[in-house]
Amino acid sequence: MERLMSEDAPCIEHLALIGNFLPRKCGLATYTTDVFKAVRERFPRVRVDVYAMDDHPGRYSYPPEVTHSIAQQDRDAYIDAARRIEASGAQALWIQHEYGIYGGAAGAHLIALLDRLTIPVIATLHTVLEHPSADERRVMEALLRRCSKVIVMVEKGKEILERVHGADGRAIAVIPHGVPDREYAEPDAFKARFGWECRKVVLTFGLLAPNKGIETLIAAMPEIVANEPQALYIVLGATHPNLVAHEGEAYRDGLKMLAASKGVADHVRFIDTFLEQDELVDYLQAADIYATPYTNPAQITSGTLAYAVGVGKAVVSTPYIHAREILDGDHGRIVQFGDSAGFAREIVELLSDDAERAALSRRAYARGRAMLWPRGVERAMTCLGEAMAMRPRRLENVTELAPLAPDLSAVERMSDATGMLQHSIYSVPDRRHGYCIDDNARALILLSRMEGLDDAVRDKWTSIYAAFVQHAWNPERRRFRNFMHFDRNWCEDEGSEDSNGRALWALGVTAHEAHAHKHRDWAVSLFDATASIAFELGSPRARAFAMLGAAAMLEAHPGHAMARTILSRFGDELIALLDAARRPEWSWFEIVLAYDNARLPEALLRAGKALQRDDFVKVGVETLDWIVARQTSPEGRFRAVGTESFGREYADPLPFDQQPLEAQATIDACDAAYAATRDRRWLDEAMRAYRWYLGANDLDLPLATAQDGGCFDGLMPTGLNRNQGAESILALQLASCAISALSKAAENVAGPASAVA
Repeated sequence: MERLMSEDAPCIEHLALIGNFLPRKCGLATYTTDVFKAVRERFPRVRVDVYAMDDHPGRYSYPPEVTHSIAQQDRDAYIDAARRIEASGAQALWIQHEYGIYGGAAGAHLIALLDRLTIPVIATLHTVLEHPSADERRVMEALLRRCSKVIVMVEKGKEILERVHGADGRAIAVIPHGVPDREYAEPDAFKARFGWECRKVVLTFGLLAPNKGIETLIAAMPEIVANEPQALYIVLGATHPNLVAHEGEAYRDGLKMLAASKGVADHVRFIDTFLEQDELVDYLQAADIYATPYTNPAQITSGTLAYAVGVGKAVVSTPYIHAREILDGDHGRIVQFGDSAGFAREIVELLSDDAERAALSRRAYARGRAMLWPRGVERAMTCLGEAMAMRPRRLENVTELAPLAPDLSAVERMSDATGMLQHSIYSVPDRRHGYCIDDNARALILLSRMEGLDDAVRDKWTSIYAAFVQHAWNPERRRFRNFMHFDRNWCEDEGSEDSNGRALWALGVTAHEAHAHKHRDWAVSLFDATASIAFELGSPRARAFAMLGAAAMLEAHPGHAMARTILSRFGDELIALLDAARRPEWSWFEIVLAYDNARLPEALLRAGKALQRDDFVKVGVETLDWIVARQTSPEGRFRAVGTESFGREYADPLPFDQQPLEAQATIDACDAAYAATRDRRWLDEAMRAYRWYLGANDLDLPLATAQDGGCFDGLMPTGLNRNQGAESILALQLASCAISALSKAAENVAGPASAVA
């Protein structure tokens, strides 16, 4: 296996492991702990970080092996764990999945964690359901989509995944439940340790609960004792914690009463304890027969059954899935569910025939040798290596990719006679969410800036987007509305501050850059009628948007008093915000990062150029330099401030989810910095941000669909958000327009040889 790991698959040096962990008392905790130990013993050079699921935070005293615990019902704890795993440098994640240990509907919080990881994932599925609920199906299928490989412990599990969930069989590995490596031993060698000398011992082990079928065995004991007077039935294990929490030990007491009523109280012994592996195996080796009278036919995993086979026990079991597979081929005896007479018959036969019992035990032991923990973790590590090998390679020469020509196709696809629709499902417009002024204002700007359009096409769409902005104005409230249903009814009487700021921005740009006089005249008129609302905006971003509109208006009409006042007043206020929030390591206007960050320095830079205010330009360059540094990955690529960063005070940004809007804002801000300073560094920074769309990003995945002018909605830890909404499409197209204009400006200044593109 060492050879296979080093030659046939990437070498795994650092692994993250999620599941329950001892001292939490449950079978999955035992399993995860055994997995951890087996990996450490078989691959001592592999670092394993354990993330323990915690149903009662603060109750368990976890050992040092547990890197971090995750509060089961706290969704934010899963997000925090994802950040920790990413920051740790772990190369892959191995999940132990069982329903009921992860929070949210059917464990949906786990999917939130996976959505924020970039590393490969495999999962061991401890339960596979024939008839999942809607929530169970949704979560399982999300898990299957995210995992490079999944592991099941029986062939039936693979068959169910393929049939019920449509899973790809090539991505499913069947690896039996691991068992400890113990020499085969005769039971009599261990019985004295427990005071069972001269007894014929039948044992059942596990957390005590009604689905274990203990009643069936107790009901069989009178017949067993009649034939074997020294028979002793051991019920080993603590009561399930959830059962204790609801009814105390009522279930255990009821079983004791049942034994007494059957006249076998002296032949049934309850040992109320939770055992770790070594002590459990000692008990198992002292038993003559191991019985699993479980009542659930769909049970696909039984660790105790695996351990019993692993140490060579003669097993009598009901035909649940795991038992049918592990005991087939005459490796155990099968009795139907609830069949006490059948259990009595098989157990009496085995207890009375030492040779047959010994032969069955030997056959079980031989099967168990293929299930030893080292073998299981070798195969699992192979799955992990294959998962790592499936990761896409980094794009080469991505910095040489040429900018895309602006393309109106996707914008037209998302638009109708009313305006531009907000959202899409993949590339298909989603009418349920209607329209908003934010997108129609951006579309109006695009129609002014996109070169090479047919005059009739430009006139048509400029008029449609302008009409939406005009209709959004509510003179009674003196505010622009934002959201409109698909049936053309407004959702509100006034929109957000940001939407009002963006409307003013679009009007200023249209007044300055629209190709037709009629559109410029309309924009000037509506700007003059509405611009005073800017002074009622409190949000720094809304004010920045208004400043961008005012800067454009001032270029079109140098004497425009309202535009000059907006630029001067809001510019001074941005500097005051910076002074209030500044720290030695924090040169920013707010104590948090949010969306459209680069619009704040851009607004100062454009105001400084328009007003000839060197102080505005200086602060704009300083803050743009600061935010650009935080939007740079260790590899030197543009990394948009992730949406999960929003609202974290004085904290470095998080990488996901990355939105196309951030790259466009940075390009525009770099354009403003170049216009104000003629420093060619800003041309390079603009191009670096633009290449994010082309694939020069953290995941090496292009967001732009060059064939039709579309753009995916975001860069997630696991890949692309493949929807193509209006905001994303417009961000790409406006960014392409800006890069094209920058190239021409650079050529005019320095000649073609040193142009930005």
